[in-house]
Amino acid sequence: MRYRVRHITEYTYGAPVSLCYNMAHLLPRDTRNQRCLHQKVQINPPPVYQNDGEDYFGNQTFYFSIQEAHKKLVIDVTTDFEISPLDVLQWQTQSSLTCGQLREQLANPNTPELRMAKEYLLDSPQIRCSEDLKAYAQSTFADDKPVLQAALAFTHKIFSEFKFDPTTTTVATPLEQVLKQRSGVCQDFAHLAIGCLRSVGIPARYMSGYLETLPPPGQEKLVGADASHAWFAVLIPELGWVEFDPTNDLMPSDQHIVTAWGRDYADVTPLQGVIFEGGGSQQLAVSVDVKRV
Repeated sequence: MRYRVRHITEYTYGAPVSLCYNMAHLLPRDTRNQRCLHQKVQINPPPVYQNDGEDYFGNQTFYFSIQEAHKKLVIDVTTDFEISPLDVLQWQTQSSLTCGQLREQLANPNTPELRMAKEYLLDSPQIRCSEDLKAYAQSTFADDKPVLQAALAFTHKIFSEFKFDPTTTTVATPLEQVLKQRSGVCQDFAHLAIGCLRSVGIPARYMSGYLETLPPPGQEKLVGADASHAWFAVLIPELGWVEFDPTNDLMPSDQHIVTAWGRDYADVTPLQGVIFEGGGSQQLAVSVDVKRV
């Protein structure tokens, strides 16, 4: 399946910005079933400096600086790529590694993959392990439960017990509050799942990207109606990093487009940087369009 993603980010400032430096995670990366074919980045005003790079996690980045006064910044990124479906149903019958066996392997790692996975057991800027998170997940990830089946069950648990409500949280809402109020958005659900998994000794990482949304039958798809999305992945050594989407209660196959992964959202923020001047206010508008081509 071939896709084209167009992501437009627009900042409007209360007063002219004289200088800005930014780093962006807006270019989808290659994965075992995803391959980028072409990408185009347009920035207005034109930057005086721009350079592509790669972060610690292997995600594609680009840096740019603008050194002319501006009250509006527009970053327009278009990417063409192809995705091959993953046979997630076959994985569910093939994988038998239990949670207890995985914890034993992590305690005595004998491969580079297991050693590197231990960093996804540690606290990160936006995710802290806790007894409350451990209590919520402990029975699901008992020692005798297969890891993949337990992660599927936990994905369904979040989907069925939490309400999608963008009015109840912000990017700074603590996980304990999300757990208590049982509501949030995809980022909250991914962070919650990761916090719970790490609290019971299972390595998990944050996945950021896009999800193709299909319109109701008979209706045209709205341009810009797609949005950035978040889900999580769990290391199952016999399969590699396996992804789960608690917002939609499924294992991603060919409709999830991976932009970046890291310990949590702070590692893969779409755009981050510093500005000089610009008044005391700014407005952000984001439009994402995912098309099959």
